[in-house]
Amino acid sequence: MLAFGERPESSLSKFRFSSNLLEDSVPYIPHSEKDIRDMLKTIGAASVEEFLGYLPDDLRLKGRLDLPDGLSEQELFEAVKSLSRRNTPVGEFASFIGAGAYNHYIPAVVGALASRSEFYTAYTPYQPEISQGTLQAIFEYQTLVCQLTGMDVANASLYDGASAVAEAALMARRITGRDRIVMSAALHPEYRETVRTYLAGAGDHIAEAFYCTEAGTTLPDAAAVAMGDDPTCLIIQHPNFFGSLEDVPALTELVHKKKGLLIVVTNEPVSFGLLKPPAELGCDIAVGENQSFGNPLSFGGPYLGFMATKTEYVRQMPGRLIGATVDKNGERAFCLTFATREQHIRRERATSNICTNHGLSALAASIHLASLGKTGIKTLAQLNLSKAAYLKARLAEAGLAAAFTAPAFNEFTVKVKKDPDALLKGLVKKRIIGGVALKRFYPELANHVLVAATEMNSKADMDRFASAAADLSAS
Repeated sequence: MLAFGERPESSLSKFRFSSNLLEDSVPYIPHSEKDIRDMLKTIGAASVEEFLGYLPDDLRLKGRLDLPDGLSEQELFEAVKSLSRRNTPVGEFASFIGAGAYNHYIPAVVGALASRSEFYTAYTPYQPEISQGTLQAIFEYQTLVCQLTGMDVANASLYDGASAVAEAALMARRITGRDRIVMSAALHPEYRETVRTYLAGAGDHIAEAFYCTEAGTTLPDAAAVAMGDDPTCLIIQHPNFFGSLEDVPALTELVHKKKGLLIVVTNEPVSFGLLKPPAELGCDIAVGENQSFGNPLSFGGPYLGFMATKTEYVRQMPGRLIGATVDKNGERAFCLTFATREQHIRRERATSNICTNHGLSALAASIHLASLGKTGIKTLAQLNLSKAAYLKARLAEAGLAAAFTAPAFNEFTVKVKKDPDALLKGLVKKRIIGGVALKRFYPELANHVLVAATEMNSKADMDRFASAAADLSAS
């Protein structure tokens, strides 16, 4: 027994350590010299330097990295805190940015439930018998996506809206056995770029249909020419990137006459509260982004891609599909019905190797949707529509008239009198994030800005936006 104040002998005192391990840093070198020689031999290079020789000399690092000495944990923490004090809280800004990233109110119930440890720390449900809660949560999400889109079946989610569109294009190729993919030029530019990246090497098999410069919607005649005689699919966005509502039935008829598939993209799913669902518009594959429900903007992620389709195409759908069944006692249970990733089945039968389900993001969306209910989603959509209509009118009075004539939902394009970059920078100084300049994506729209309004924008914010825009345009 120890006397008061006496310390037990440390267990470490029984061991002796090499001073080198304590005093010197140990580099992490995963490859042995033999490993490196074997790799160089395989690629046909005599040395690492020879292998890197193809890089332009001005891109090569000369000498060591110019980095300061490392800080202790305490010093680093204080340095980061000092930097953080220079930030302006985002809540002090009125944001009207959209373009696939929408600022919506997230009910407190979302964080309260999604942060429970059984959800927050759960991993992929490979063992259904002990993953019933996770499986049910995913099943409910799939059900909600089907209710929103009107489609027969939905998967357990994808990375984001952009990759969901690309996966849909690949899925359409498997279904039709064709190669010609047509995208509307009014589809989100970054979504189009993602499709081209996924289908690298497709070259002339990818085409774009021009948009009407007056209405801001896809031109049916241009779509017909781009499709040719044997299209794989036509990909349109509704509401489209400019915020305009497409004439989906007309485009559906065009592509179906040529035995192609229609893929409808929705990156503002709140619009489902008022617009007809894709299924009622003749859609074959519905994809898009569900960030608007339950997921904050968070400087660009994580996002939440959704995909839904007709029952007849389910076996070509990528990702996972959770189904409901009964156990040996006749009780309701959930299981992994389809898993078409390369990790689960033979490579030649896999539909995709890089799709997954964003389970926690999907759970957050499910909780948000359930808290809204059918009536709540409709009310939220009406609120967004009315806010956008008010802002559009106020900006027009300030000299920023709507650029397109087609109806819009909660996002629209305006034409400005001066350089849009200067206007947007001036607005930021007034604590207003005014939108997205379109010249980055569309050179022909060099004086256009994409603006969004949601339930998060007050009347005072919108009036302040219009007043500031008028002052900056006049100066």
